[in-house]
Amino acid sequence: MRGSVWNRRTVQRLRQLLISTVGSVKVKLLLCCCIGFTLIVLASRASDFMGWTSHTAVLERSSDSRKGYSIVMNTWKRYDLLKQSISHYSRCPRLDSIHIVWSEPSPPSDSLTKFLDHIVHLNTRDGRQVELKYDINKEDSLNNRFKEIKVLRTDAVFSIDDDVIFPCSSVEFAFDVWQSASDTMVGFVPRMHWVDPKGDKNHYIYGGWWSVWWTGTYSMVLSKAAFFHKKYLSLYTNEMPASIKEFITKNRNCEDIAMSFLVANVTNAPPIWVKGKIFEIGSTGISTLGGHTEKRTNCVDRFVAEFGRMPLVPTSVKAVDSRNIWFW
Repeated sequence: MRGSVWNRRTVQRLRQLLISTVGSVKVKLLLCCCIGFTLIVLASRASDFMGWTSHTAVLERSSDSRKGYSIVMNTWKRYDLLKQSISHYSRCPRLDSIHIVWSEPSPPSDSLTKFLDHIVHLNTRDGRQVELKYDINKEDSLNNRFKEIKVLRTDAVFSIDDDVIFPCSSVEFAFDVWQSASDTMVGFVPRMHWVDPKGDKNHYIYGGWWSVWWTGTYSMVLSKAAFFHKKYLSLYTNEMPASIKEFITKNRNCEDIAMSFLVANVTNAPPIWVKGKIFEIGSTGISTLGGHTEKRTNCVDRFVAEFGRMPLVPTSVKAVDSRNIWFW
């Protein structure tokens, strides 16, 4: 009888020991899976942590200039930023040429041009030929960034500021998106216009990033980082009302809104916002000045009056490269 009781107790203890052992193994296995998954994510995102200079995520693309794009870069007395930007973007696979919009009183120095030429040459030793041009302007005006460039060899223009960096992989993806809708603007920095909440249908309010983030709706992508067809440079130069260009020159603001109006007026369609990691390498700009939103609101109202209607079309569509994210 005692032997039977002892055997039962032994069996129960063995069961408990086995259950606890299996449970421990499951916990350890789960922890190992979590650690392994984390390591995989970290490895795949290493380029993001290392910064925008990494090239491991850059897709291999055709270097055929007819299938590429041209960068039009606006700059103003920030030579260190200009050097960083040129050094980075000249590595992008399908880049055909870089046009620096120069509106300073003095032409670019010999030391600057030699440095930039050298950087472009170093970054294109893989057989690509990236052309570096300076579009010299006598007048200091924000309209200069949209002057017609007749020597462009590509239909696609990537308009960019000298203080904004996007990984080449993001730029290449945005270019792919633009190719699927080449009449519209495709960019990384969305903004929105809102009808006056007080009910005045002739008055609009400019909505910055936070309004886009809160509502998921936008009607513009800013030209500080956007693709568009080169034909819009010609339209801006030759068809944009002189009163709008004079207003932009005088107030040193809103040329990007004017371009958004022009494209939307032609297409009657919204732009396309592309998700991309942005690196702001500059510390100052027009948007940091006081009263920026109010000035932009005034621009929207003024341009509506000039165009005779509100051409901007709101949308909530966002282009995301699903190859670079785990959940979408």
